[in-house]
Amino acid sequence: MSLAGAALHGAPWKTAAVTGGAVAAASVGMGWLLPGSADVTWALCLGVSLFSLIAAIGAIARPNTGDRVTRQARQWALRHPWRFSLYPSLGAAVLMYPVQLVIDGEGPFSAALDAVQGGVAVYLITAVLALVLRGRGQASLPPGR
Repeated sequence: MSLAGAALHGAPWKTAAVTGGAVAAASVGMGWLLPGSADVTWALCLGVSLFSLIAAIGAIARPNTGDRVTRQARQWALRHPWRFSLYPSLGAAVLMYPVQLVIDGEGPFSAALDAVQGGVAVYLITAVLALVLRGRGQASLPPGR
């Protein structure tokens, strides 16, 4: 987990927060404008998911930038995309749990199940995108590392 955290050190946090917030706001706004009801829980969980995805993929998109420790952690993340993806997916699940529990009014177990399902989606998407980035940027990684 410490390597995944180090790889996320230089993540584009502001971009991730703005994008997640804008998508959540757009989702609620479209729910109010279009026929049907606005689902605030769905919008917030979508925003949290995009926040986690953009931060994770943005962190490993340029593995050769940053200080030495950050570069090594990012290169580790590209070599181990399934392990790296655990960190952002756990973060997304932890952020989705209070949304499901408080705003949606679910019970603690149902909210946990929904948060875990959202975390699994973030896990799979992050790992697949990291695999694509690894394949695309394999030539830029130093040999033997």
